[in-house]
Amino acid sequence: MTEKQLHKSICDFIKYQYPKIIFNTDASGLKLTIGQSVQIKKLRSSNGFPDIVIYEQSQGYWALFLEVKIETPFKKDGKLKSNKHLEEQNEMHKKLRLKGYKVEFVWTFDNAVKLIRDYLK
Repeated sequence: MTEKQLHKSICDFIKYQYPKIIFNTDASGLKLTIGQSVQIKKLRSSNGFPDIVIYEQSQGYWALFLEVKIETPFKKDGKLKSNKHLEEQNEMHKKLRLKGYKVEFVWTFDNAVKLIRDYLK
């Protein structure tokens, strides 16, 4: 499964299992022209925004943000793998958590489903 397919599967799951939930997905994963990519980048405060946001308060959080990956972003010791893109995303995750949002990496469909179900209990 590609990251794009996983992302779509997660969105389909939310639509069908939680039809009243409001959610949105980031367009940065779409194939865009260079001009479109530049324009979208100009409309954001910074890089690193998570891929999916569920606008539902739960468990003391304002919303749930999911960063979709095709494989775990963590090393065996639990630390984040080291690359500029992951570090940028992790910094945004920290900022969002400080504002009261739940933010998590997901890398399998089952991982995402469990996280969403646990959040929406």
